[in-house]
Amino acid sequence: MKKNALILSSMLLVFSIGCSNANSSTEPENSSSATTSETGAGQSAVKDEISSPNIVQVAVGSKDHSTLVAAVKAAELVDALSNAGPFTVFAPTNAAFEKLPAGTVEGLLKPEKKADLKNILEYHTYVGVLKAEYMQDGQEFEQVNGGKVKITKKDNKLFVNGSEVVASIVTSNGIIHVINDVLLPK
Repeated sequence: MKKNALILSSMLLVFSIGCSNANSSTEPENSSSATTSETGAGQSAVKDEISSPNIVQVAVGSKDHSTLVAAVKAAELVDALSNAGPFTVFAPTNAAFEKLPAGTVEGLLKPEKKADLKNILEYHTYVGVLKAEYMQDGQEFEQVNGGKVKITKKDNKLFVNGSEVVASIVTSNGIIHVINDVLLPK
């Protein structure tokens, strides 16, 4: 009987030590995550080396989209486009931005033009995934800013508002259709 009581009390002691160690090891994690949430960092601050990259991460990694990335940052849309989505982004290349009248991009990147820039970028964004193979000639899609884009197909090529989709890239939170023009809301 004494032997059983000794074994039972030993097990209780080991169990209580294990529980107190488990509690102390979770406390720093909890306080660490509280610190992260207190900083106000959004989805774009999440570091994940395992998952497929999202729309913003793909754009950041593209040398052909540095102007678009600068615009997304200036319009403070990085966190929105890093969220789960799904989104379809018609992504103008640097060459597309260079087609705009001189000084247009620089002007739009100024803080006082943030609303105009945001409107233009939202006109390039659709909530949902529009795969090229499912888009049909004549379809129209309402973009985030409320404007509509028109899809046309000619000779097995896809166009949005007359701009050819030259590549499509699937991301973890949607799809990017690379275009060679900046779409301007009407």
